[in-house]
Amino acid sequence: MTSTFPVYPSPPTGNNRRLELAGPDLWRMARIDNVFVYPSEINIDRFKEVLSRTLSLWPFIAGRSRLDANEQYFIEMSDNPIPVVLFNDYESIKWPFDSNVIQDFYTNSLSAYLDEVQVTNLFDNKNDEPLVRLKLTHIIHSNEWILDVSWAHELGDAASCLNFSNTLSRLYQHMEPLEPSPIFERRLRKHDEIDPSLLSTMKHFRDAKPLEEMWKKFMIDQEAYDRVNLSFSGEQLVKLRTLAGEDNITIQDALTAYIILTLNKYCYYNDDKRRILRMNISVNFRGVSDSIASTGQIGNAVFMMLSDDFQDPYSLSSIAKTIRQSIIKSRDSKFLERWLATADDAMRKMIHNNRLADLGFVPNEIIVNSNLRYDWANLVDFGYKNQCRFYTACQVHFISEYFVLIQYVKERHIYQEIEMVLK
Repeated sequence: MTSTFPVYPSPPTGNNRRLELAGPDLWRMARIDNVFVYPSEINIDRFKEVLSRTLSLWPFIAGRSRLDANEQYFIEMSDNPIPVVLFNDYESIKWPFDSNVIQDFYTNSLSAYLDEVQVTNLFDNKNDEPLVRLKLTHIIHSNEWILDVSWAHELGDAASCLNFSNTLSRLYQHMEPLEPSPIFERRLRKHDEIDPSLLSTMKHFRDAKPLEEMWKKFMIDQEAYDRVNLSFSGEQLVKLRTLAGEDNITIQDALTAYIILTLNKYCYYNDDKRRILRMNISVNFRGVSDSIASTGQIGNAVFMMLSDDFQDPYSLSSIAKTIRQSIIKSRDSKFLERWLATADDAMRKMIHNNRLADLGFVPNEIIVNSNLRYDWANLVDFGYKNQCRFYTACQVHFISEYFVLIQYVKERHIYQEIEMVLK
């Protein structure tokens, strides 16, 4: 049995204000679909009450997408409702999937538990598509409850989605939201800040392709390739960091370097085209400068950074050191100003031409998209400490033939293990 109820912000705070999106927010046709599994009840009345309060604190989420005659993209904070679907599942015995955070696209699809934001309807002023959709599923036999959060990527990145989800969870538990408070306003870039020399590092924007072509590539790859799921204990991660050498190397740096080293040594040793010599990594630039993005920024405050070449692609310490040095260099405020202005212009042109970023194979490169820092299950546990399980549909990346996607997600937090998925 399925029912749908709209939840309005209470009190309404949007007042129909319009907030213009920056170029890096224009990840069209992309969304985040997250699923949380709880061992027992989510009280519906309490859930609706705290969702209303959350939307009042986050009027940006209760808005609607708008596109004006000058091709400027806006979120109109119109205090619209968020639809919540409630499905009582009388057929399933229990939650059907294993503990792997990312399930197989074909054989273990999460779609039955999702109410997906219809991204094709966004920025069509004739449509009234919500920017967030929620779905609660109650498996009657096991009394498990499942929460789906479907989030339009134009609202923000994974950190933004987690911030919203965490606020909802904390209010449900009669706790105050974590600091800092969300900031929704975007910094709009000036044309004279653009640096054309940086375009060579933005191959995914420069080589953007039509939606139909990208979707075809995505579907072919989902069928043609298998994932490799690896788990690392906390002790192993600390050991990796020690082996990587320098004090400023992070666990993330060491783990990424280890995977690159393993692929180079055992898979690509005699393959000049596929041997990994550099990497593209998503870097969070919140907190570098408040004039660029404060720590409370809700938006897509990440950018794809191309590292320097590894001096020795068969050395763990050399790879890790290059990764850390490249990240430090990329978070320089002066560099960021130029990079973001250039990316803003490139993304606006890409969207104007109805194209999507091509995150496909580039010889001697790997793309890394990490969720290592985000403790999804514990931060959105609705009071079920160490009992929440987290899953994601991971449908926002187009993966081509030789492209390796590394997704790190904390899972089974009691044991502090890390699950990593190679595609």
